[in-house]
Amino acid sequence: MRWTRNFIPTLRESPQEAEIRSHRLMIRAGLIQKLAGGLYTFLPLGLRSLRKVEKIVREVMNNHGAIEVLLPILQPKEIWTQSGRWNVMRDLMLVAKDRQDRSFVLGPTHEEIITDLVSKRIKSYRDLPKNFYQIQTKFRDEIRPRFGLMRSREFLMKDGYSFDATDETAQKSYWNMVEAYQEIFKRCGFNFIMVEADTGVMGGSLSHEFMVLADTGEDELFVCKGCGYAANRELALRHCVPSFSSASSKYEEVQTPHMKSVEGVSRFLKVSPQQLIKTLIYEMDRKPHAILIRGDVEVNEGKLRRLFKGASVELASEEKVSQVTASPVGFAGPLGLKGIPLVADLSVKGLRDAVTGANKADTHFIHVDLERDCSIDAFQDLGFPKNGDLCGKCKAPFQVLRGIEVGHVFKLGTKYSAILGANYLNEQGTQLPCVMGCYGIGVSRCLAAFVEQNSTENGILWNQALAPFEVLISPLLMEVGEIVEAAEKLYNDLKLKGMDVLLDDRKERPGVKFKDADLIGFPIQVALGQKFLETRSLEVHIRPRQKVEHIPMDSIVSYLEGMIRSL
Repeated sequence: MRWTRNFIPTLRESPQEAEIRSHRLMIRAGLIQKLAGGLYTFLPLGLRSLRKVEKIVREVMNNHGAIEVLLPILQPKEIWTQSGRWNVMRDLMLVAKDRQDRSFVLGPTHEEIITDLVSKRIKSYRDLPKNFYQIQTKFRDEIRPRFGLMRSREFLMKDGYSFDATDETAQKSYWNMVEAYQEIFKRCGFNFIMVEADTGVMGGSLSHEFMVLADTGEDELFVCKGCGYAANRELALRHCVPSFSSASSKYEEVQTPHMKSVEGVSRFLKVSPQQLIKTLIYEMDRKPHAILIRGDVEVNEGKLRRLFKGASVELASEEKVSQVTASPVGFAGPLGLKGIPLVADLSVKGLRDAVTGANKADTHFIHVDLERDCSIDAFQDLGFPKNGDLCGKCKAPFQVLRGIEVGHVFKLGTKYSAILGANYLNEQGTQLPCVMGCYGIGVSRCLAAFVEQNSTENGILWNQALAPFEVLISPLLMEVGEIVEAAEKLYNDLKLKGMDVLLDDRKERPGVKFKDADLIGFPIQVALGQKFLETRSLEVHIRPRQKVEHIPMDSIVSYLEGMIRSL
């Protein structure tokens, strides 16, 4: 491909709305173009890289026994109502109506659709296991689309779904896909880790995320330095050491007028937030519970749901709090609280000389010894982890990293198959629901994640696997026939070898060509200038390694073949 016959609209300045490096560079390098908030056009170079991610995904998925299908993006409302997810995901979906006033959504995901297909086509244990996947456009109406392809409203996703007869074979399917995902991300060239994750609205019993490590990642990851346990912030199991262990005198009541927040109370009483015990009234399936947690720790509602076996979990209303505690919101405390269970986070276990609400307006207790002064029903890990916490499995220190989620796998069980009728007959003739797994990769997000991890402020550092072109040939003196002729010969020789090569045939200054080459980030850049005329050698820039070689013309093709294989 010749530069002048392509469409590569590079920019010198960064767009104002671009908040992170990958967003800035992908627009400046002419890979993508914004249409509206969260909607991007893939330009020719960006599309070439996107297709290379797709190619890796297809090859690996096919090699691991998955079967490619293509499901409709437009989905009828009725199937979402049947699965019970219409109300759960309604705010994320774009709804449209056809001429007969029937409601449809642009699919944010395809669990319902693939399960409907299996319910109509698979009937016997002899048809199982099956593993389907597709690479398809998704639409999610993000409240705040940002960071370019990292959090867009329309995106390309590889989603896959396994169907098995038993839990044991479903487990094998799950770990087969974990292995496939590790291979995909290694071939893409990511520095990534796999972490345990919350199943969230997807449901199921097991889940892992694949995280590309980057300082700008939205997700906080906790990795144990001792046993290697790794989980995201929503799931990480933590061990807490009490911050205050000194003995305390008998608790006493103090006035704290209008002080409801942790910050206000700690400032007013001149104590640390770590010395406060928050008492939060939650309703688990409409039954009130008091959740006790240290002032500087947040309650993790996902952990509450798991503790209470999937019960609906929500903070009680102000009216309910007043009814249960006989006090306004902000003054609840465990002492004297009657008629509801007290469940405490590990952060308050052993905490003495603490401050709690007194179940009375404008009043708190000080010098509270939690285990001495009230009866706790259970101590559980109910909080989000913090920097400095210890691993809940081996008590070694956590390392806190940041990551960009590029893949997520779930063992779903029978949540969707039972509701949507994806059943099979076993060997005894009994009808049973298929056991499902679900596996997603953000294909377009992979590009942004790669750029975020492999770039400088001056440009992208593509590897051979994902680069839009592997080799850029830059004749620097287009008015010199000998240079143009040599560049054309090299261009044709490399094409015959099957290489992805771009010839920069623009009549531009060398400085412009070099800046564009570095901005786009071609892994190998071959320059022909005055030195070529003097020595018959070509200047080869190996951008991922930040090195320059001078290679004779008669050995340049074999050199480039070897270099591409090594990148």
